[in-house]
Amino acid sequence: MELWDVLDGYGNKTGRTVERGKPMKQDEYHLVVHVWIQNSDGEFLITKRTPNKTFPNMWETTGGSAITGDNSIQAALREVKEETGIDLTPANGYCLFRFKRQHYKFPDFVDVWLFKEDIDINKVVYQPDEVCGAKWATPTQIRTMISSGEFVDFTYIEEIFNQK
Repeated sequence: MELWDVLDGYGNKTGRTVERGKPMKQDEYHLVVHVWIQNSDGEFLITKRTPNKTFPNMWETTGGSAITGDNSIQAALREVKEETGIDLTPANGYCLFRFKRQHYKFPDFVDVWLFKEDIDINKVVYQPDEVCGAKWATPTQIRTMISSGEFVDFTYIEEIFNQK
């Protein structure tokens, strides 16, 4: 059983928790992280979702929900480790921005992280229920994958590609 901290409309922890999968009340939110990893060649590490997940067999960036007690950086580091086996260096990343969304029955705040780190793709270890592939891709390749329906369409994608 996974528990999420319940956040108020400003992103502050309320002291309450909710079980993952249980509908949340109006004006309750939880924290989600999206973690973009960019190498020194300007490519992004992308992963392929397993067939059993929503958006089956689509490519995306690593992400997921914070669990009770996590802050944003802890959630980002944990999700990357769980899904890919990669230990990121906290000093190599920063939170680019946060946005709030009414996402299905589980409204959330999304913290979008960017880590600049060279990762050996051969050391990626897939979490069987989450990930079934990984590769480096340029912004142009990702745009093409979005156009062809192979990549989850993140509405903010150009903001990631415009970071220096």
